[in-house]
Amino acid sequence: MSTPIGNLRDITLRALDTLAGVDEVLAEDTRVARKLLDAYAIKARLTAYHDHNGAQRRPDILRALAAGARIGLVSDAGTPLVSDPGFKLVREAAEAGHTIVPIPGPSAMLAGLITSGLPSDRFLFIGFLPQKSAARTRALSAVATTDATLIAYESGPRLAAMLADAAEALGPNRPAAIARELTKRFEETRRGTLADLAAHYASAGGPKGEIVVLIGPAHGKETGADALDAYLQTALQELPVKAASEAAADALGVPRRAAYQRALALKASADG
Repeated sequence: MSTPIGNLRDITLRALDTLAGVDEVLAEDTRVARKLLDAYAIKARLTAYHDHNGAQRRPDILRALAAGARIGLVSDAGTPLVSDPGFKLVREAAEAGHTIVPIPGPSAMLAGLITSGLPSDRFLFIGFLPQKSAARTRALSAVATTDATLIAYESGPRLAAMLADAAEALGPNRPAAIARELTKRFEETRRGTLADLAAHYASAGGPKGEIVVLIGPAHGKETGADALDAYLQTALQELPVKAASEAAADALGVPRRAAYQRALALKASADG
């Protein structure tokens, strides 16, 4: 069931009823969950379920369910199974024939999407990206042409580097937003291009708190293959490949790597 991502008043009445009525509550960190339960005077039995003990605990949990136990699953904040270990338990419980009942509520991903100002009709959650720059760039390049708003979670110390890699992989002019400390006292959303946001956080330093990164979709004429080819064919008449591809990337907001590869192909084709 979903729990608040910061503001304890965001808990739903149904979630409170469920927490009070189950035989056991599984939590990533029982200390965090206990603060929520204490705030609403709920005396539920709390036990830990996380990445490190999940494989060991799941057989016992499944046996308890088979015996008729009512068990609730919560994450430290927000909706379970979104960047937390719950999906393996849900999968095995469903395979064993147990009923899975979602108790919806807060989600940092959706809250960030609401405040971002970016298209919300189609979005792709890409979770936490790799920590190393090369792997992160590859992961971003794999979704560079996705016609959907991209949503990722990131830490403050890595934010500037992640945004710089995103500008390289997705294009410097791609619109984006950084939403942090959602529902909390110092809630903030900063909007701009990937290049502008990368420069800001490189200068200002990594912000504190929980961070949601949202990146606008690749769609329309700005990132279309026909538009890129038309621009490059003109630019290559006067510029070398690298300069032409950089100009195309800046003008159209496409990834520099993609523009360079396409410029090489067009140059080779023209040279016969």
